[in-house]
Amino acid sequence: MPADYIVRYGATRTVAEFHYKGELAINRSTAVLVRSDRGVEWGEVLCPATDRTREYLGKSDQAGRILRPADGDAWKKLDELHLSEREVFEGGKAAIREHKLNMQLVDVEKVFGGERIVFYYLAEQRVDFRELVKVLARQFQSRIEMRQIGVRDEARLLADYGDCGKPVCCGTHLREMPPVSMKMAKMQKATLDPNKISGRCGRLKCCLRYEFDTYEEYRRELPKAGAIVLTKQGQGKVLAQEILARKVLVSFEDGRRTLVDLADIVTVVSAGGGSRKKDKPDQPTSGGGDPAAKGKESPRSDSPKVESKSPSDASPAKADGTSPSGAGTSDGNAPSQS
Repeated sequence: MPADYIVRYGATRTVAEFHYKGELAINRSTAVLVRSDRGVEWGEVLCPATDRTREYLGKSDQAGRILRPADGDAWKKLDELHLSEREVFEGGKAAIREHKLNMQLVDVEKVFGGERIVFYYLAEQRVDFRELVKVLARQFQSRIEMRQIGVRDEARLLADYGDCGKPVCCGTHLREMPPVSMKMAKMQKATLDPNKISGRCGRLKCCLRYEFDTYEEYRRELPKAGAIVLTKQGQGKVLAQEILARKVLVSFEDGRRTLVDLADIVTVVSAGGGSRKKDKPDQPTSGGGDPAAKGKESPRSDSPKVESKSPSDASPAKADGTSPSGAGTSDGNAPSQS
């Protein structure tokens, strides 16, 4: 019976909702042929579409319709398509060298229905590829789309498995690349060796972002290092936080050092670090100070300073056949075609 499904399709593994008019339901992980705005494409059904999936995707409109589940002939054609992409890739590299363009060809995608060929490339400066597009269109007798990408998109297109032994996140479930900072690695007490916390793209691993919100929430609940606390075992000074265990290392007045659970802390005598206690109203001093004036202090911000997000999405080509300067400097998908 007619139904809506969430489908992952295309080389960049775009996720969107598609409508199906068939009589039988489609199971999860079924390969299907879909019609999108680019033509007939190969896709994989992830799940039925619901209000929850639409909220997750952030949109309710459909990207197209499912034509049919893939059969034996479709699989055979897919294999032939992948083989021909190698030839197109080598032809594209040769054309770029011939025109002496300062761009690096990363990958080539032939849309399943043959409507167009998409060339994904990296470039640091402005590239005028108008003549290149004309040459490629004549050589391969197809509509040509040039798409500029960033280094993280390069990993999405080419990478297979990460250090964890599983397929890379950007090639499976991630729709957007989250910004990641060194603060996230430090808070989780991960090694700061760049070779061990960098992903296939050379940037900080996306998985450092997954648990950061939980770490940040727990960190705010714990007294920070330097605070004087009164516990069930006595009064002492906080030396360090064990965030995930929700404990703090306390040095007591008698010289003992013990991990103390958050539930065993009776009160915080002094917040430490020279900052005033959070969410506590200012009290007038014996000197008759004005509490209203104190209230004008700027509250301390506990929000993390996150690095600027690196460009990941494709930059659109301009109508004159040139790309904007800098790889992936804008978040557009409008291709330049001929």
